[in-house]
Amino acid sequence: MKKQTLVVALSALMLAACGKKEEAPAAAAPAPAPVASAPAAPPANTEEKVLNVYNWPDYIAADMVANFEKETGIKVNYQTFENNEGLQAKLVAGNSGFDIVVPGAVFAKSQIDAGLLMKLDKSKIPNLANLDPTIMAKVANVDPGNDYIFPWAWSYTTVAINKAKVAKALGSTPLPDNAWDLVFNPTYTAKLKSCGIAYLDSPTEVIPPALHYLDKNPYSADAADHKAAGAMLAKVRKDIRLFSSTMIDDMAGGKACVALGWAGDLNIAKARAAENKNGNDIEVLLPKNGGLIFFDNLAIPKDAQHPNNAMIFMDYFLRPEVSASLTNELSYPTANKASVDKVKPELAGDKTIFVDADNMAKMVSPTSLSNETRESMSNVYTLFKKSK
Repeated sequence: MKKQTLVVALSALMLAACGKKEEAPAAAAPAPAPVASAPAAPPANTEEKVLNVYNWPDYIAADMVANFEKETGIKVNYQTFENNEGLQAKLVAGNSGFDIVVPGAVFAKSQIDAGLLMKLDKSKIPNLANLDPTIMAKVANVDPGNDYIFPWAWSYTTVAINKAKVAKALGSTPLPDNAWDLVFNPTYTAKLKSCGIAYLDSPTEVIPPALHYLDKNPYSADAADHKAAGAMLAKVRKDIRLFSSTMIDDMAGGKACVALGWAGDLNIAKARAAENKNGNDIEVLLPKNGGLIFFDNLAIPKDAQHPNNAMIFMDYFLRPEVSASLTNELSYPTANKASVDKVKPELAGDKTIFVDADNMAKMVSPTSLSNETRESMSNVYTLFKKSK
């Protein structure tokens, strides 16, 4: 375009603009909304597909491990221990080689305080939402904030009898009003020794109920209280046939007619005896002043080599149908509130399994036992067991 032509064109434009009303400039177009970024993918689990579990005997549904392995491809190495003292020794020694352990609540606090357990990453265990808040409030007595453990199962320490054998041994003597008399009162133990009395073989399972029987704090740290329990136990020592680590078989098979044991195991023995039709009709009793409630808890050792696999298993276990399978097979309730409607009605309605409100109010909740307290109880128990 020539310069002269360009000047004429610009002049025309300026004259046209002078004849128009001044207008506000057009609003700028809104900026496009930012596009939300996709959530970051969780970090890949780079652990080898192995999980090493250390649990109590007879304490898992038969197909749980196989189903978990099939779904996840994680190989489970499953071993068992007999008592809390054995597990404690493994954890204190370190390098246990386990990724999941199942400590009792009375041992858990000292294990947490000693740095033996790993804090759970709750974001990796979303099914923790299925846990019963009432039960978790009791667990918080030993794990404030519920940061390190949650129940695999729970039950209570109590007394069970083989009804026919006990009736025969007692003769004209009626059953006592207080079930604890059957294992702690010489008037009854002297008669029942003929058909066999069995105790759990563990200081922390025998001394606390003995203290409870004496109306003392079951978890007292006072060595004088432990000695008082030992003096009471000495009076019945000659009547005790078994210190049992195989209580289910001992009761189901008739080796003992009275047991100081865990309600969950005693209910398993009851079911097993009924299946075998061997005439051993077992009844689990609810002491009038309550049993001693306990929680066996899933936990991850501090030096676990596969903690992510452990939390995958924990989340799997907390599925309602998986937790219910444990109860349906073993008569142990779990803390999974969402699983209760999947439990067999005859179990859900059994008040020796799912304890009713009146009896639950009488149950003694667990508290922590210090190393010194456990040592004191162990000394008293060892002396009691050796004497006769």
